[in-house]
Amino acid sequence: MLRAVLLGLGGLALVCGLIGLASGVVSPMLMFGIWGALLVLGILCERVIYKPIEAATPGAGWQRTSERFIDDETGRTVTVFVEPKTGERAYVQD
Repeated sequence: MLRAVLLGLGGLALVCGLIGLASGVVSPMLMFGIWGALLVLGILCERVIYKPIEAATPGAGWQRTSERFIDDETGRTVTVFVEPKTGERAYVQD
C-alpha cells in the first residue's frame, strides 16, 4: 500500500516537473521532476535489488550467520546465509 502511494506521488511530481519544464517555469518545477524521478526509480529498483526469501537452504559453501529477522509479509523467521568467497547473501525461511 505504501509503495503504491509513494509511486503515485513520485509519478505526480514527475509529471508536474515535466509540465513546468514545458511551460517555461524551470527552477521550482525542475526540482519536482528530479525528486519525482528519483522516487519512482528508487521504488522500481527496490524490487530488483532486494532478494526474495528462499524456502530451502543454499548449497555447499554457504555459511549460516547469526542474523535472523521476522519477515513482514509472512510473519515467519528468516535466517541469513553468506557465501564467503563472494560475500553474496541468501535469505532462507525457517
